[in-house]
Amino acid sequence: MARYSPERKEAILKKLLPPHNLTVAEVAREEGIAVQTLYHWRDIVRKEGRPVPGKTLTTDDWSAEAKFAVLIETAPLSEAELSQYCREKGLFREQVQQWKQDCLAGFQTSEVQTKTIKQQAKADRAEIKSLQRELRYKEKALAEAAALLVLRKKPQCALGGRQRGELTPLPERIELIALIQEAYTNGARLYKACAETGLSKRTYRRWYRAGQVQADLRPIAARPEPTNKLEAHERQQILSVCNQEEYASLPPSQIVPTLLDSGIYIASESSFYRVLNAHGQLNHRGRTQAAVNRSKPLSYRADGPNQVWSWDITYLASTVKGQFYYLYMFEDIYSRKIVGYEVHEQECGEYAAALIQRCMLREQCFNTPLVLHSDNGAPMKSLAMKAKLEELGITASLSRPRVSNDNPFSESLFKTLKYRPQWPKSGFSSLAGAREWVEKFVKWYNDEHKHSQLNFVSPGQRHAQLDNAILAKRKEVLEAAKARRPTRWSKDVRNCEAVGAVTLNPDKAPIEGVINAA
Repeated sequence: MARYSPERKEAILKKLLPPHNLTVAEVAREEGIAVQTLYHWRDIVRKEGRPVPGKTLTTDDWSAEAKFAVLIETAPLSEAELSQYCREKGLFREQVQQWKQDCLAGFQTSEVQTKTIKQQAKADRAEIKSLQRELRYKEKALAEAAALLVLRKKPQCALGGRQRGELTPLPERIELIALIQEAYTNGARLYKACAETGLSKRTYRRWYRAGQVQADLRPIAARPEPTNKLEAHERQQILSVCNQEEYASLPPSQIVPTLLDSGIYIASESSFYRVLNAHGQLNHRGRTQAAVNRSKPLSYRADGPNQVWSWDITYLASTVKGQFYYLYMFEDIYSRKIVGYEVHEQECGEYAAALIQRCMLREQCFNTPLVLHSDNGAPMKSLAMKAKLEELGITASLSRPRVSNDNPFSESLFKTLKYRPQWPKSGFSSLAGAREWVEKFVKWYNDEHKHSQLNFVSPGQRHAQLDNAILAKRKEVLEAAKARRPTRWSKDVRNCEAVGAVTLNPDKAPIEGVINAA
């Protein structure tokens, strides 16, 4: 029987370890040693506490004795020595550390192990509960989505384009409530089902009470009459006043301030309009057309008379087809007063230059800065007009080409002129007749016309700066009427404040240094 030295045995057993990792059978064939002998040597070494592999090739499957032996051998080693040892044995440092933790866990007392197991079980139960809750939530969400999808496909579920507060008939209410309840039973939340039908949850609660669908009670509700309602004789008085010869051609916006100037108050302007409308007497009169909004050029601001003027030329038709007279008209935009006018048989820059000089003489405004705004007509841009404006120290302002709204004050004035009831539709028979008619219009416009943009004082009163006193008197009349019957007023009395500064084309910032701001 052959005998092997300890060194020979050690060399043969190393072949079972990394990096060779040979099996016992492979070593037996290579060395010519019986398999039983190798197993015997391995068992002896294992009993001595030295790490040797088991029946498998990987280090993770080593026996507990081999792993414990590795821990004993590596306990006194430094980090560098441990790394070298692991490389020689075919191990990783992480494996050794894990084996160490497993070994320490084995030394724990039964009480600590029990506590750890309970904590793990508690964490597992919490996770299971969370997963179950999430599953229930997803099941509910799926059921709700299916119910809402079914509800959405029903054509009678939506209220359509109905306005807020509009009456809903009882049969339609019953049908909508049934659809909502069906979706709610199938898993949809109530407010979601209501939203699909165009209702709020609050409306649903109001419609469905005590197990029944409620009808809308608004049509049969008792409604008290307002305390400030006009009485029958007051309505008749409004109709009588509006149909008097003096006010027959005036709108309520002109009638009410005229009555206030006489110390008479019947009702508000809106009440006049309502009464006339109720009796079919509020209809469009004249040849006016709807206004067209257009952009504005640079603006100028006037806080007193004779600061910004506007002028233009308009055609006055004659009785002869194709023949016209030309009205030159200058207006103060602050007071709306016509400060100058003339009628000629032709358009000419020289006529306009002479007229502007006479206007300044009449108004005595040579020493004040003045802006003159106009459109881009030939007389406005003529050399004679430009020279005269430069001579008089007037700042010229021109609107954009083909934009009539850039000169709004003159255009509005011409509309008022041509839509007067006395306007001769067939034209003027002569130049003298045209001048006479314009003279009467200017007198009426400056002294009698209650201008809506001036809080219904005349342009002449505004130009003379009498508007504050006139409006203060109106307010006294209104306050006295309110004191006699306060129930007629749900708010304050009519606005009787004077109009402040006026801006020409106020959409853009005014030019600094030309006209001082108010």
